Amino acid sequence: MQRHRFPLIRWIAILFVVIAITLITIQLVSYSRIRSNFPLGLKVGEIPVGGLNYEEAAERIYTVYRSPIELTYAGSRIQIRPAVLGFDPQVENMLAVADKQRVTEPFWSGFWNFLWNRNIEEVNIPLNANYNEAQIREYLEKEIAARYDTPATSPKPIPGSTEFAPGESGTELDLDRATLQVINALTSPTQRIVTLSLKQSRAPRPILADLEILLKQIIDVSGFDGIVELYMQDLESSRKIHFAYESTTGDLVPNIAFSAWSTIKIPVMVTAFRYLGDSPAQQYLDQMEGMIEQSENTSTDKLAMSVIDSNLSPLIVTETMQTLGLENTFWAGHFYNNAPLLQRYETPANTREDVYTDPDDYDQTTPADLGMLMEDIYQCAKFGGGALIAAFPDEITQDECDLMITYMARNQIAVLIQAGVPSGTTVAHKHGWAVESQDGLMHTVGDVALVYTPGGNYVLSIFVHHPVQTVFDPVNTLFSELSAAIYNYFNNQTVE
Repeated sequence: MQRHRFPLIRWIAILFVVIAITLITIQLVSYSRIRSNFPLGLKVGEIPVGGLNYEEAAERIYTVYRSPIELTYAGSRIQIRPAVLGFDPQVENMLAVADKQRVTEPFWSGFWNFLWNRNIEEVNIPLNANYNEAQIREYLEKEIAARYDTPATSPKPIPGSTEFAPGESGTELDLDRATLQVINALTSPTQRIVTLSLKQSRAPRPILADLEILLKQIIDVSGFDGIVELYMQDLESSRKIHFAYESTTGDLVPNIAFSAWSTIKIPVMVTAFRYLGDSPAQQYLDQMEGMIEQSENTSTDKLAMSVIDSNLSPLIVTETMQTLGLENTFWAGHFYNNAPLLQRYETPANTREDVYTDPDDYDQTTPADLGMLMEDIYQCAKFGGGALIAAFPDEITQDECDLMITYMARNQIAVLIQAGVPSGTTVAHKHGWAVESQDGLMHTVGDVALVYTPGGNYVLSIFVHHPVQTVFDPVNTLFSELSAAIYNYFNNQTVE
């Protein structure tokens, strides 16, 4: 009996061996097929490619990274193909690295892990793509921002007033942040929708041309039919307004010669500081105070004769102005009665034939000359530089320029330019007018000032002349309204 059972056991054993070999062979074939593809758990640029062959993996990667990204600008949706932005995924290079990963694991250890269905560690091949950040930024600027940005609008003058209607803020693309957002979307397989970063743009200061129009409208409405010349210089930029205007005839060529009257005391003050030295006597400072703060003619003559020259001080003041390039400003004789005319000056302004204000032979200027002189004083006081320091480096100091402004700021008269700005505004200025001897009437009024405001500092120089008579009250109102309009220009409260 035992001799008949033994062969059965052998056949059973052989059967099991055959089955085992068959199963192993089947698994080997399956594993070989899988090994010819990319291994499970492999990602390229965060895209799963496990179990795919080269062509299939390449197609999947291209499909994802060449698909459009979507940009949202304040609710507007814009789809952009990556190629338009110069984005090019380097699929061949990434798959070459992935293929090395495929053959890195030894065949039999991999087969053993396959048989036991062991978890395969995930591996990601980093994204490799070519793109140009500058090209992306340029596209956003020229195609997106140019089309969708909403520019801020500047304040506009309100007709019939000295005010400006507030401007409106705008919306603009934040190019720096938006460029990074787009790059992140291009390089992400899943986060391909971007809400672009925007920023609010403040309404700009009113347009300078609008301010000039408003100023001329104020002159027209005022009823003053004489000559008005105005010079305004923004002390924080090169922006300026300079015009001459007559309501009955319109624009005139600026740089008209006017009687300087007491505004000539600014050039006298500047010249006196050239000669005062480091420790001036108190009497000279008192005379300076009387000249600027009280506009005393006697103090002016005493200071000029004591400090500059006893006889020829007006000519030295004129030479100082000429050294500074102010060729239309001169002082030809002292203020005391019957003072001799030391020299008769011809200037580009007073030799014009197209306009005439009958300027005084003793002292003349133009609004631009005094405006530029005030700017020189400001630059000297604030920065220790400018034309005054350059022209007189060993004679005028920064502290002296600061003192000049202090004297002029104490000249509190509450009319003309000062009347147009809020109480407490620092206005360093010198005014001038006179009742003329030939007819006992006033014809020319001038005021020149440094105005310090929260919205910016500026020089303002205004002169008016009427051949018949300049009546102070309406002219004072005109000065005040012109001054107020300019103050409002610098300090307009715009919408955020």
